[in-house]
Amino acid sequence: MQVFGNVGTDPIRKVSKATQKGYYELRLSENRKNGGEATWYTVRLAKDKNPGLERGSFCKVTGTLKVDSYISRDGKPASALLIIAFEIVKIKGADDLRATRDANRQAEGKKEAVAA
Repeated sequence: MQVFGNVGTDPIRKVSKATQKGYYELRLSENRKNGGEATWYTVRLAKDKNPGLERGSFCKVTGTLKVDSYISRDGKPASALLIIAFEIVKIKGADDLRATRDANRQAEGKKEAVAA
């Protein structure tokens, strides 16, 4: 899955309790074109490499979507949309966004040609 959005929190480095490996976590807001409410995701970069993003950065996130279920502080069940990301790319402007979308379309076209 790919999501284009704005970073809502500065990336924070965390360490997995199970594997002791480092990763980065941030919140991402995907805005709607039709003026609807934004969709918020928690993004975990599955690499111990600082993504070089800051609050407000516009980026493309590629990864796997999951639902993270947990018990909230008040003891009630809660959930959040979680993207386990293997790539986060900062997009500087509209030209970069167009170039990224064009590259994705070309890659999809090549996959369809090979499959045929």
